[in-house]
Amino acid sequence: MAEPFDALLCPLCGDGLRPSAGSLGCPRGHAFDIARQGYASLLVGGASTASADTAAMVRARAAFLGAGHYAGLAGALARLAAPLCPPGSTVLDAGAGTGYYLSAVLDTAPGAVGLALDTSKHALRRAGRAHPRAGAARWDLRRPLPVRTGSVDVLLNVFAPRNGGEFRRVLRPGGALLVVTPTERHLAELRPSMGLLSVDAAKDDRLRRTLDGRFRLERTASCDRTVALTTEDAENAVSMGPSAYHLDEAEVRRRAARLPAPLRVTTSFRLAVYRPA
Repeated sequence: MAEPFDALLCPLCGDGLRPSAGSLGCPRGHAFDIARQGYASLLVGGASTASADTAAMVRARAAFLGAGHYAGLAGALARLAAPLCPPGSTVLDAGAGTGYYLSAVLDTAPGAVGLALDTSKHALRRAGRAHPRAGAARWDLRRPLPVRTGSVDVLLNVFAPRNGGEFRRVLRPGGALLVVTPTERHLAELRPSMGLLSVDAAKDDRLRRTLDGRFRLERTASCDRTVALTTEDAENAVSMGPSAYHLDEAEVRRRAARLPAPLRVTTSFRLAVYRPA
């Protein structure tokens, strides 16, 4: 059976990495420590992580996801991915965050292993322990991925940056890329009162430009639900995403306290399955 770190390459020399005595090492002697939380940091050469999720953002996300508000999305993604994961397959979650979605997919694919990549060490402390068949590594998705060419059966990309050329390289010829994006209806009821950033109207165009010539769209699905949020849930919905960079915690609390509770809010996502072109 494949192991979670089997697909990884040394970012310094390109040789394969193998776990040994609490670290990942390559035949040329480069070594990368595996933290006690189960993730390895492969970032070298002063790579910037300025946009990585902070500890506060990760705490908010873990609490929001733990309340089950995106469980419907996790289930829908897992149902799409399960038939694409034969025994012994590798699932790569590019921009995995806490590993919530990767864990859901692995639960429905008992013969698969998973690898989570993210820039946030705070998120990876959770992703490294999210599932017994998953490993996690710190990496910037904008750079060439430290992943073997053609080693990935299913690549997940949920609300994360995309690197179309690298995604195509690491996927097997018969593999699949699953992309999840929010629609313009997502959390619309929170935007005016909580100052949530709106969904960028150019998001779909950027996605097409990134994937054109490398992938073909096979099918899409939608996942729309209404959830009831407490005051704390509303705070977490703002604090776990990019809106957290624009509002301080005190202001988020003040705004959330003025909301009716529970507040019924729309969650709306587009799921797309792409195949290598």
